[in-house]
Amino acid sequence: HFGNPSSIHGFGREVKVAIDEAREKIATSIGAHPQEIVFTSGGTESNNAAIQGVIQNFAAPQHAITSRIEHPSVLMVFRGLEKRGWKVSYVEPDGAGMITAEAVLRSLRPETALISIMHANNEVGTINPILEIARLADERQIPFHTDAVQSFGKIPLDMKTMPVTALSVSGHKIYGPKGVGVLFLRRGARIMPLLHGGKQERERRAGTENVAAIVGFGRATAKIMAEREREAERLRALTQDFWQNVQQIYPQATLNSPPRERLPGVLNISFPGMDSLAMVMSLDLQGIAVSNGSACSSGSVEPSHVLRAMNLSNDRANSAIRFSFGRYTTQAELAETLAALEQILQRRKRDRRIPPKAGRVMSTA
Repeated sequence: HFGNPSSIHGFGREVKVAIDEAREKIATSIGAHPQEIVFTSGGTESNNAAIQGVIQNFAAPQHAITSRIEHPSVLMVFRGLEKRGWKVSYVEPDGAGMITAEAVLRSLRPETALISIMHANNEVGTINPILEIARLADERQIPFHTDAVQSFGKIPLDMKTMPVTALSVSGHKIYGPKGVGVLFLRRGARIMPLLHGGKQERERRAGTENVAAIVGFGRATAKIMAEREREAERLRALTQDFWQNVQQIYPQATLNSPPRERLPGVLNISFPGMDSLAMVMSLDLQGIAVSNGSACSSGSVEPSHVLRAMNLSNDRANSAIRFSFGRYTTQAELAETLAALEQILQRRKRDRRIPPKAGRVMSTA
């Protein structure tokens, strides 16, 4: 199956059929037409292609709206637009990390030419009211893009009822291959291609297709859609049980994720008085993977831009950890995590009470 899908010989046609089958599966999963599915290298490219594809339609700088809690692959594009003369309004989230339709409405201007608001946040799991925001944009004929990388495969998406212009998803978020994504482009949308060259993807994304990744993405989509509702119910039960146990272990813990409107498998919890980076490292030494921000910001010692935008205190922001639960997370693993967490919290509380002595190295566990 190594033929070039752009070739007309049998080997090429065979590969093109495999790509079209994957396209059909992904289109069906979001209520789209297969011709509206454009394969990309991932969420970052999809976000860039959607935003930059819209702004290229304008000869002069206009006004755009996004939010403070977007993924860096959206935020950095808008920072670049500002350097090119565009005016950008950054909508502030509420205390639960949500971008409301009312907040977007207050940011509108007569010259607003683009709105981009994520569907669900990757750090705190908040689900934004995208249907309301999309309708708000559609009524004013403003192109609307949403980054659905985090929500795809976890909660319903239906392009038949959600009037978005463009939507980004990524394969690795649903246990598919890394390095492949999709940009949904509604038929009739005026979006210029980000990459130029061949006529692949109906001249919307040049370059020979990553066939193996695309086929894997299609199969991963079919599998996760078959399991989605059952898995969401299981993850909600796991996260609720985990949070209740965390409160028993550390009563000062605070939940940064909203109690209801959040993704099934994401919990962002602050442990006031603790240092999140030290806790992440200590848990990692016990084979437990958690984070104190998004994976795309790993290595940063600064508090999460999402938590800062939510106006959390320095103590809460600097002690926040994101726990992510997925298909392979078990109750037994959560019990191990809770035991390790309790041990680390007790040790760090004890270390803070003991004054350092000359020549003694304080524990960093």
